[in-house]
Amino acid sequence: MPLYEYKCADCDRPFELLVASPALADAVVCRYCGSDSVRRLISTFASHSSSDTFAMSAPKSGGGCACGGGGCGCGGH
Repeated sequence: MPLYEYKCADCDRPFELLVASPALADAVVCRYCGSDSVRRLISTFASHSSSDTFAMSAPKSGGGCACGGGGCGCGGH
C-alpha cells in the first residue's frame, strides 16, 4: 500500500495515510477534524543504496520561487 501525505485545508494539519488503492488516494478525510477538504502533497522519498547510505530526493521546481528554496513547489516563479 502506498503512503501518501496530505494537508487539511480546514485545520491546517499535515498527516500521512496508507491508502489501499491509488484510485482512493484523493477520497480521504482529515484524521484530526474529519474534513474532506484535504490536499495530497508531493512527497520526498529516501532510497537505500548498497553503500548503506540514504539519499533524499525531492521534485525540482522551476526555481526562483518567492521563498527562495527553489525546490519547495510553491508555484512562485
